[in-house]
Amino acid sequence: MLDSQFLWPELVTTLALVMYFVVTINVGRARFKYKVPVPQTTGEPNFERYFRVQQNTLEQIVLFLPALWLFALVLNPVWAAGFGAAWVAGRVLYAWGYYQAAEKRGPGFALSSLSVMALLLGSLGKIVWLLIQGA
Repeated sequence: MLDSQFLWPELVTTLALVMYFVVTINVGRARFKYKVPVPQTTGEPNFERYFRVQQNTLEQIVLFLPALWLFALVLNPVWAAGFGAAWVAGRVLYAWGYYQAAEKRGPGFALSSLSVMALLLGSLGKIVWLLIQGA
């Protein structure tokens, strides 16, 4: 049986994976729209922006998911979900901006970066505190 206190981070994890699935599908759609054959990943600037959104999100999700769950386990699952939801929103904003123009990706990148930093630093702080306390 699932522990109900973790339903919020479970929801955020699912939303993050759905968001990643959508940006991956968008790469395929852009490949077709801009006529970029497989395995080519460069040459058409419009396609390259879609590809970079997917690649950067992949790079970031590897950091985000463990940080989300460490925070949920050692601190608070509801707060973890809140920071996690901000990360997902930041990645959506990042994608939306980057699809339009590379210069518009900054606010979304900042929001998702600040969110993951809060998760990481909160987890690290609590783990160190517990170690010092001899837990």
